[in-house]
Amino acid sequence: MATSTFQRSCEYGYERFSCAHAYLLPVVESIVAAHRPARIFDLGCGNGAVANRMSAYADVTGVDISLSAVALAQMKFPQLNVNVASAYDDLAQQYGTFPVVISLEVVEHLYDPRTYAKRLFELVEPSGIAIISTPYHGYLKNLALAFTGRLDGHFTALWDGGHIKFWSVPTLKTLLREAGFSKIDFLRVGRIPALAKSMIAIAHRPR
Repeated sequence: MATSTFQRSCEYGYERFSCAHAYLLPVVESIVAAHRPARIFDLGCGNGAVANRMSAYADVTGVDISLSAVALAQMKFPQLNVNVASAYDDLAQQYGTFPVVISLEVVEHLYDPRTYAKRLFELVEPSGIAIISTPYHGYLKNLALAFTGRLDGHFTALWDGGHIKFWSVPTLKTLLREAGFSKIDFLRVGRIPALAKSMIAIAHRPR
């Protein structure tokens, strides 16, 4: 599929935060506030709502492949530097490196997560961090979904532009380590840990 066709297919149906942000943002904000970065990069910034929230802590640059999402961000938050680009592009060459890079609920949508992780690593300056979130999957949660008859709804194949990769702590840790990140910490958010809605990885780039 041509990139322009894919961009048009990724239409945004909301202009503010998604339901996931209710449990993601308090944790992400606490991590960002503790690091006090001067600049933040938002990889897969969507409609710019999170980037706008992060602008309370630092100057924010963001990219997303969706034409409609970036158009919304530029209209609603003209003070942000938000542009159309792919997570597979050489973004560090264009934008430089950042002490903090965030990428929330993105990696589960990607056909080529290894290239994404490589580009993510390149964007993080030495001793900086990447904050990545994605829906959590583990044995007990998947068992609960099967037992309650909710697997089809959770793993739906009928969502255009939806989730195509389903990550656990071990698989996401392997992906990030392969890209070059060293210390990788995980937090599970939304519900109790065993049934968490999402997980947040804090991945450190070595000096």
